[in-house]
Amino acid sequence: MSDSETDKHKTIAQIKAQLDQITALDDPQLVALYQDPRKGVQRYLTVTKHRLEMTIQAQTQFEEHWLLERMAWSKGRQHVVGIDEVGRGPLAGPVVTCAIELPTDFNLTAVNDSKQLSAATREVLYPQILAQCRQVSIGVASPQKIDELNIYQATRVAMRDAVLSLAQTPDQLLIDAMQIDVPIPQEKLIKGDARSVSIGAASIVAKVYRDHLMSLYDRVYPGYHFQQNDGYGTKAHLQAIDDLGVTPIHRRSFSPVAKALR
Repeated sequence: MSDSETDKHKTIAQIKAQLDQITALDDPQLVALYQDPRKGVQRYLTVTKHRLEMTIQAQTQFEEHWLLERMAWSKGRQHVVGIDEVGRGPLAGPVVTCAIELPTDFNLTAVNDSKQLSAATREVLYPQILAQCRQVSIGVASPQKIDELNIYQATRVAMRDAVLSLAQTPDQLLIDAMQIDVPIPQEKLIKGDARSVSIGAASIVAKVYRDHLMSLYDRVYPGYHFQQNDGYGTKAHLQAIDDLGVTPIHRRSFSPVAKALR
């Protein structure tokens, strides 16, 4: 009896379970099922084909995003570190930066610019990235430091602090759209978090770290909705500033906060 004839004796649920296990578009089981006329089978075939095509696309993109790291490794630079920041725009809370070094066999293909990922996906990837990375460090610029230096310079300081806190000194830095004051070769990349796996991983770690911090601040300063707005100037946040005043984690140099202090 051929595979296609055998499949015709299976229920739709059994076929679905079979399709869920298939990992390649040229799998003989998949090819055989195209002969099954049942609408339920064809529907699950369409879903499976889409899943496999998306997997291939993600893997291809992942390989492309390794290009900068592999170029550095080919030059003998063993410790390639990606750096990114999160939190330059909010009215409250710190800027958080991350410096991270990934191993050559890092295999989390879902890693990408954190802004392109859902909060749930970032939360899943966060511990997996930390478990696989070779080293990682966080740099933080407080609201007071931001007010003192300005947001751009405070971000650069936080990035530098993250690099200098690493256990092993990097010999190549990949940085999203900035340069920092350290005597280490560095490549400044526009939209680097969507071009480098290392910067993408740094963006996820920085984002989740800051989100957790803002959730804590939401409990310390209730009424400002920090868990929902992450410190950004939403309508509810601006109303809370008018009603409750300015907290110690607000950036006094930012216009809406400065206006409320007058």
